[in-house]
Amino acid sequence: MATILGTSSSAILASKPFSIPSLSLTSSGLSFGRKYYGGIGLVGKKGRPQFHVAVASVATDIGSVQEAQKAAAKESQRPVYPFAAIVGQDEMKLCLLLNVIDPKIGGVMIMGDRGTGKSTTVRSLVDLLPEIKVVAGDPYNSDPTDPESMGIEVRESVVKGEDLTVVLTKINMVDLPLGATEDRVCGTIDIEKALTEGVKAFEPGLLAKANRGILYVDEVNLLDDHLVDVLLDSAASGWNTVEREGISISHPARFILIGSGNPEEGELRPQLLDRFGMHAQVGTVRDAELRVKIVEERARFDKNPKEFRESYKSEQEKLQQQISSARSFLSSVKIDHDLKVKISKVCSELNVDGLRGDIVTNRAAKALAALKGRDQVTAEDIATVIPNCLRHRLRKDPLESIDSGLLVSEKFYEVFS
Repeated sequence: MATILGTSSSAILASKPFSIPSLSLTSSGLSFGRKYYGGIGLVGKKGRPQFHVAVASVATDIGSVQEAQKAAAKESQRPVYPFAAIVGQDEMKLCLLLNVIDPKIGGVMIMGDRGTGKSTTVRSLVDLLPEIKVVAGDPYNSDPTDPESMGIEVRESVVKGEDLTVVLTKINMVDLPLGATEDRVCGTIDIEKALTEGVKAFEPGLLAKANRGILYVDEVNLLDDHLVDVLLDSAASGWNTVEREGISISHPARFILIGSGNPEEGELRPQLLDRFGMHAQVGTVRDAELRVKIVEERARFDKNPKEFRESYKSEQEKLQQQISSARSFLSSVKIDHDLKVKISKVCSELNVDGLRGDIVTNRAAKALAALKGRDQVTAEDIATVIPNCLRHRLRKDPLESIDSGLLVSEKFYEVFS
């Protein structure tokens, strides 16, 4: 605003008479009579054709306008069920929280009966997601300090020594619908620019939007094979490469992959299953009192979502603060060498293929210690997370009736005792 209405502009405007009522630029908003438009205020006075310019506290007002716009956008969004109001399902909730604290864990696969709140719990995570620094106007949510999470244009700007405009924004959650096309997921040529300007330009897809955020796939076991292949490529490398219509482009696509599904509707391809860092099993609540509580809470939410969310506001804020402090505290958490050896021994004796199980278990245990506010991992932390980290990595035995999570727990106590 200050550059547009500079000293010279003010002088020119003030020196020229106008045939309209006098205008006064104020910092409260653009008004003529009683109408307001963001940024400038116009106040008409009869009989005085003058133009007065006054620019004061513009930056503060622009900031307040942006805050008001954010609040209005939040109010207009579809109300989300509060995470703190979810009854039971502690295993699923813990896996989700640990992935928010340390995205390098690699996501979580949630499998369970229909109607057990899988999708509701995942979507309720939105309110708890912390803010991250991103480059303003960048479609890939580029990290201003990490070259691995920068788009090509931002990286070139950094190499040239240009200043980057950095803003704080909440971690993004992107839904991947089952009916999505490969073009929409990966990105494709921008048809509008091709027709109007005659240039080849790239239109980013859902993978670009999900960079440094969360990609959620409901009913992931029903996802088409060609989309599974796309997810596998991006999850393996952290980059999405598009080669089509004369366009060749790569952009960062590092996201927390969250999937949910019902095992009765079909199995998940083992290649994709292995890409999920943790696996949570969700069962139907059998306790009659808990079932009644869930029904009553849901009825309260459906009746008045705003009032229901307000009743859990303090718990939500407390949980959000706990996640934020755990994220900042995570780098100082240590795990003893003896515990690392025992984790690897459990993986070895369970015949877990590859080393991904060892890595994920170490990371999840450290994230849990950070969530509890400790700087040292204990055997109890490992016992809590190791079934979720290894359950889906065991080789399937069609004759085995025991749950794979119990097998992991039995081997853990055998090695750690």
